[in-house]
Amino acid sequence: MTTDRNLFFCASLLIFLGVLMSYSLSTYTTVVLYHYGEFHFFIRQLVSAIMGIIIMWGLSRVDPSKWFSRLGFFLLFVPSLLIIGMFFLPESLSSSAGGAKRWIRLGFFSLAPLEFLKIGFTFFLAWSLSRTFVAKEKANVKEELITFVPYSFVFVALAIGVGVLQNDLGQIVLLGAVLAVLLVFSGGSVHLFGLIVSGAFAISVLAIVTSEHRILRLKLWWSNLQNSLFTLLPDKLANALRISDLPESYQVFHAGNAMHNGGLLGQGLGLGQIKLGFLSEVHTDMVLAGIAEEWGFLGLCVCFILFSVMIVLIFRIANRLKEPKYSLFCVGVVLLIGFSLVINAFGVGGIFPVKGLAVPFLSYGGSSLLANCIAIGLVLSLARYIKG
Repeated sequence: MTTDRNLFFCASLLIFLGVLMSYSLSTYTTVVLYHYGEFHFFIRQLVSAIMGIIIMWGLSRVDPSKWFSRLGFFLLFVPSLLIIGMFFLPESLSSSAGGAKRWIRLGFFSLAPLEFLKIGFTFFLAWSLSRTFVAKEKANVKEELITFVPYSFVFVALAIGVGVLQNDLGQIVLLGAVLAVLLVFSGGSVHLFGLIVSGAFAISVLAIVTSEHRILRLKLWWSNLQNSLFTLLPDKLANALRISDLPESYQVFHAGNAMHNGGLLGQGLGLGQIKLGFLSEVHTDMVLAGIAEEWGFLGLCVCFILFSVMIVLIFRIANRLKEPKYSLFCVGVVLLIGFSLVINAFGVGGIFPVKGLAVPFLSYGGSSLLANCIAIGLVLSLARYIKG
């Protein structure tokens, strides 16, 4: 089998596993909490999966020389306009969460424009960086900073639209990481990368200390982390460093219990306990904890192996592409998938604060699934033009 067929197979298998878990992990939520039929979330995810696989296959057949840029700019501008426009829509058409509107209700389907904007932003970076950093000769840090200024303005506008209006710092962290790493792949120096990371860290600290919601998340994270770390220290030192009266992170606590209960082989599909009111939304952001409990450590390893194979295949395609913007886009897709997976996994494990990022292909959510299928479909279309 060729690289593109292997990539299509890996993505389809992950989609199938995600659909399976959307039923296994959501039954309690659908029946007890929302009083829907037991197949409510399963049917929605199955429809999205079928649509996603068809879109992924269809995009793999298109000519990138004609459609790649058109689709990329479409994914950049249309979701941006929708994100702005949804704040003027009534509550009946635009769902809100945490005081921020993130979804547009379309009857049977809820659309999250940000998921598609992430693909459009990745395309914009690939298209633009290939015309600036890649095309230029080696420059000093000052010249690189001057070249980077327009990107900083674009990112600030994105940060305001997503981080402020939608109150979603996690997505900004993800997109900022993609921007910083793509700069290095496009020829930016390590010094520029360090300056950008330092600036981003300072801005992130400011965003956290000015938000009670984010401060609470940080406290929840440290509450769980200190309980794990301080067990390795002498009692006197641990007691001296411990911060008392912190709230307990129930999400991470129950996720840890789920992984412990899963053991090596798991409790069995549908037999997990975490979904029974402990983490009722486990089929979304905490899907890895649900998989660990029902499939065990080995099942979780299978998922990570599939993601690893997918990343290697996309990197292989990127390495063989001659056009810089195509190659950078493939790298950007790897970064979107890889960083989302790592940030989510570290959040579930208590290493990072919980960010609310979905696991690509596995977490419940039609918009996320379709956006990732579009990204893989575009990569597959580029793979058709590899020579040799």
